[in-house]
Amino acid sequence: MKNPRTAIAKIAVEHAAYRFDQAFDYRIPPDLRDQAQPGCRVLVPFGNANAGRQGMILTVEEREESTETRIKSITAVLDQAPLLSKEMLQMVLWIKERYFCTLFDSVKLTLPSGLYWKVKPEFSLASGVAADAWEALDEPERQLCEFLAAQDAPVEKEKLCRRFGLAGDGKRLEQLCKQGLLIKSKGAVRQVGDATRKMVRLLPAFRETQPPKLTPRQRDVYRTLQDIGAASVKELCYFTGTTEAVVQALVKKGIGEYYQDEFYRNPYEAACAAPVPEEIALSREQETALDVLKRDYQADEGKVSLLYGVTGSGKTLVFLKLIDEAVRDQKGVIVMVPEISLTPQTIARFHRRYGAQVAVFHSGLSPAERLDEWKRVKRGEAAIVVGTRSAVFAPFERLGLIILDEEQESTYQSESSPRYHARDVAKFRCAYHKALLVLSSATPSIESGYAAQTGRYSLARLPNRYGQAQLPEVVVADMTKEQLQGNLSPFSRVLLEGLEENLASKQQSILLLNRRGYHTFASCKACGEVVTCPSCSISMTYHAANHRLMCHYCGYSVPFTTQCPHCQEPEVRYTGSGTQRAEEQLQECFPEARILRMDTDSTMTRFSYEKKLRQFSQGEFDMMLGTQMVAKGLDFENVTLVGVLSADQALYSDDFRSNERAFDLLTQVVGRSGRGQLAGKAVIQTFTPEHPVLELAARQDYPHFYQQEIQFRKAMLYPPFADIVVVGFVGEKEEKVKAASEAFLYMLGQLAGREYPKLPLRVLSPSPALIAKVSNKYRYKLMMKCRNDRTFRQMLSRLLVVFGDKREFSSVTVFVDTG
Repeated sequence: MKNPRTAIAKIAVEHAAYRFDQAFDYRIPPDLRDQAQPGCRVLVPFGNANAGRQGMILTVEEREESTETRIKSITAVLDQAPLLSKEMLQMVLWIKERYFCTLFDSVKLTLPSGLYWKVKPEFSLASGVAADAWEALDEPERQLCEFLAAQDAPVEKEKLCRRFGLAGDGKRLEQLCKQGLLIKSKGAVRQVGDATRKMVRLLPAFRETQPPKLTPRQRDVYRTLQDIGAASVKELCYFTGTTEAVVQALVKKGIGEYYQDEFYRNPYEAACAAPVPEEIALSREQETALDVLKRDYQADEGKVSLLYGVTGSGKTLVFLKLIDEAVRDQKGVIVMVPEISLTPQTIARFHRRYGAQVAVFHSGLSPAERLDEWKRVKRGEAAIVVGTRSAVFAPFERLGLIILDEEQESTYQSESSPRYHARDVAKFRCAYHKALLVLSSATPSIESGYAAQTGRYSLARLPNRYGQAQLPEVVVADMTKEQLQGNLSPFSRVLLEGLEENLASKQQSILLLNRRGYHTFASCKACGEVVTCPSCSISMTYHAANHRLMCHYCGYSVPFTTQCPHCQEPEVRYTGSGTQRAEEQLQECFPEARILRMDTDSTMTRFSYEKKLRQFSQGEFDMMLGTQMVAKGLDFENVTLVGVLSADQALYSDDFRSNERAFDLLTQVVGRSGRGQLAGKAVIQTFTPEHPVLELAARQDYPHFYQQEIQFRKAMLYPPFADIVVVGFVGEKEEKVKAASEAFLYMLGQLAGREYPKLPLRVLSPSPALIAKVSNKYRYKLMMKCRNDRTFRQMLSRLLVVFGDKREFSSVTVFVDTG
């Protein structure tokens, strides 16, 4: 006789360690069978203690019950309907395999933080407790039991502690549980609730027939509700000039009823109220590029296209026309920009064209606002998502187009686990939906350029600026000569002349200095020690705004001082200029100029970036000085001069991509000049004017830069000719972190040599990270040149699982960055 069949759910469980993470089996109780669907979150008992944890149902299957293994049951279903589609559930498995994270960490990527549940302890009164059992209790405990007796459901521990003045650890509650008076359980609480407003409407019996005996004010409210059907209580009182007591009277008489109506928390609601689509007239070059992209979009094959165009060539106009087609086809569109600083102008343009069809995803919104934007997409109320990296997870059921603007930017790579790259996730989604991925840039990554050259991506080109605009004239200023000629200021003579001319002609200027703060370096003349952060291996930066030395990694700060913390001599000297110092010096040179400083210190408040950009576009400032947030994606017709105050800091780093990043930054910032009818000029200041990257960036010559860089990459076996995977080790004791990295290297050599001898692999010995200590944690890295395919990831995953079981290294955190 066969065993009875039962429904089994495979569940990704929260807080499972990587070394034993998997989809765990749980039985679905018959009363939860209809609710427990793939894509729903559940509460389950986990581990030997059966602690309540949340999980996500990945699949459901019917299976014969086995008498040998006892499968635990789901405690509760937390969602009324599935949150994740079939595509998203497949992506959860793909992200775990590709980025070495747990299944539930992968699940959390796909959901807004406002949807997260928090599992908390709850208490209820035990059933069948005799009244005399309360006699031994003191007065507060008796009041607590009486309160719980009157409740229909368990009450959170935090609420009980707060209400009855109990200690936060809840020891008295635990004692009452031991006495058999209370029952402890686990409950899930949403971190952010839905936004609702109190509404009122007439009951069906009174929608046509007016009830007798209404006061004049009640009659006004009644007639208003007859006209409009329903209204929020607040609005109804405002328009009828009554108080809520009048509305309450109608409800008490059985004429009307209250109900809750959900609304969206949308900070851009006013901006998208009345869209005014602009007419787009494309040039012949743009039409040709659009034809290439349209062909790939209409192929329905899941293709990737590279849209390469010089700065100011009108790439945005091309993909707006492509978006129009996707919207007409009723397909979802995702447009990503690399960082929050690039979104204000982009969002404004999309709102003007598409109105309420646009949803916005970025970290500048509150958790509640991000939740509501996610819900609008999920419910099909928004057709276009504009945002940063996280926008790639927008829950479209039918996706047609993803655009990755400035695709070369490193901010598309997550710096925390799971360390995914938005470009890779976009490729997965486009392959699933047979949609088109467009990578757009004036300086594509070398990997994308190579894929286009070898035919893996299609290529659309825009080699000239749009309309009458021309590329700016670029001057490279040799700062060594400037100093020899007696100019010790941070501004070259040619830059000062240009700024003076712009002020006289009422044209605007942008200056780039990619260092914030006032002084960037402090050292003691007596003992030679550099003033560093005690928690990080990095020098402190002086900020004039708060007169403190600050660490830009952990936030540690101390008051300004000239006394050395090492030898106690008053000989600390400050050098180096950040944006605060440069702003002061600029104001000294041009006292009448209106100067706007843009860095993370000056744009801390919400929407301050949007406000400052709007002021600059309206001509309220003559000069904008800032870090790299002013270098990319900005379009101001009146900007005719750009100055790069220190190009050298971008050229030299320990990364093989330093040339690529320097060329990108310089090309992009130079491209902010002369984008309208007026001719533009750019000044690049450097102590190494002979550097070839500066010459190529000045000419905006990506093709020649690509040819030079691809030869270097091939000779050194760097991407795209090999993949680079970094294994990181982090812990509080340096010797333990170093030992862990060396043990991992040994285990890697053993496993690869024994079971994966044909796997192409070059491994560099472990070494300290560039910033060796951050927040009192030491960091080591082990770098591998490899082919990052499924076999390699299988080997590395096995190694991480085995290494995770080694107790001697339990204090060391290991992570993998696939770059």
